[in-house]
Amino acid sequence: MMRSWLTAVIFILCSAVNVSAKDLPDFTELAEKQGPAVVNISITQNMRSSPAQFPGMLGDEQMQEFFKRFGIPNFPGQNGGTQPEYKSQSLGSGFVISSDGYILTNAHVVSDADEVIVKLSDKREFKAKIIGADKRTDVALVKIDATGLPKVVIGDPNKLKVGEWVAAIGSPFGLENTMTAGIVSAKGRALPQENFVPFIQTDVAINPGNSGGPLFNLAGEVVGINSQIYSRSGGSMGLSFSIPIDVALEVTNQLKASGKVTRGWLGVVIQELSKELAESFGMKNTNGALVAGVEKGGPADKGGVEAGDVIIKFDGKPIASSSDLPRAVGAAKPGKAVPVEVLRKGGDKVLSVAIGEMPSDGTEAAQVNKPPVKQDADRVGLILKELTPQQKKKLNGKNGLLVMDALGAVAQAGIRRGDVILGLNNTEVQSLEQFNKQLAGFGAGKTIALLVLRGESTLYVPVKIPSAK
Repeated sequence: MMRSWLTAVIFILCSAVNVSAKDLPDFTELAEKQGPAVVNISITQNMRSSPAQFPGMLGDEQMQEFFKRFGIPNFPGQNGGTQPEYKSQSLGSGFVISSDGYILTNAHVVSDADEVIVKLSDKREFKAKIIGADKRTDVALVKIDATGLPKVVIGDPNKLKVGEWVAAIGSPFGLENTMTAGIVSAKGRALPQENFVPFIQTDVAINPGNSGGPLFNLAGEVVGINSQIYSRSGGSMGLSFSIPIDVALEVTNQLKASGKVTRGWLGVVIQELSKELAESFGMKNTNGALVAGVEKGGPADKGGVEAGDVIIKFDGKPIASSSDLPRAVGAAKPGKAVPVEVLRKGGDKVLSVAIGEMPSDGTEAAQVNKPPVKQDADRVGLILKELTPQQKKKLNGKNGLLVMDALGAVAQAGIRRGDVILGLNNTEVQSLEQFNKQLAGFGAGKTIALLVLRGESTLYVPVKIPSAK
């Protein structure tokens, strides 16, 4: 009886395993058909070593002294001799987008390379020419002198769905044509300092050497370029980010035509509109990009955009979050006048801004080097001082209040000594007296937005007015 019961259980489990196996995707055909279009890229840089970096003798001070004493010619540090050269090598991946030898990869893979070697899946090697690289999107186009190459099929990343299976082929740690698989974890992911790419996030295992390789959907179409990982160990932790292929191809077309990328430029510093900041501006939602600073003489300045404006539409396109604006502006043609809709002091305003061309590749905050003066903090915890004429000159004549110390509510909000307060909500600071009068008009529990200059950056910091003690 017991044996029959166990047999039945084993049969059910095996049946369940068989059903699950049938439901899992089969990547074998994808690997066979698309693998030949994926390449290995090796990069060589000519470097010069300092004495402490002399190849083969790292940290060996006695050997260094031996060479210097016994007259090895041109040893670094001896009689002003030149530093010896050595070659630094690194690896990456790429994929063929046209049969006449054009290959896509990451800009960081080929950055500063003195020599780029492309190795095909059939073991042939070619010296590649860098057609162009765009660091802002991390896309590069290289060319090898070959014809009749197998090429990838381009897909539509906009049709990707979260939870969909995807696969990567590349050369992690130099292991050529390695395939890994996973699912789409998120779409349109904005990363810090990466304003022009709505990344595809996956849990596909991506490791050093995978950079520049393709991300495929189940139809065998390329939907992205594997670009970054989040890792505390240097290896895969299930957080991988890919550049959507449509974004990459827009860049590629410009690189192929002129070797560089031309983008629209607005000349503003923006930040995300938090719930607290939206409340301080009297808004009902957090849609839009908050303008924290406007570059003097830039397109936005000439078009009437002001710090404190919230851009909700650009050229007719809704701006749901701050990350939407750089991509919309970058895609605009320089010289074109576009409508920019902003929220300003509770009302809508449509401005016409002539878009500039983004430079190819400020304002300096005053520093506090002495202990804070003995004075009482204001109701939010600020101890402020008006700027000197010399400090104002560094701000192009603008007024501001130097933070001598930050306590209580403002300290918790992140304001610190050395910051300069440029505005409160939508009002520029004129004097300490004017600032204090305006501050006194807000009731306890109300959230205000302080425009802060720190280094060369401006940002709005939400601060809640504390209850009187």
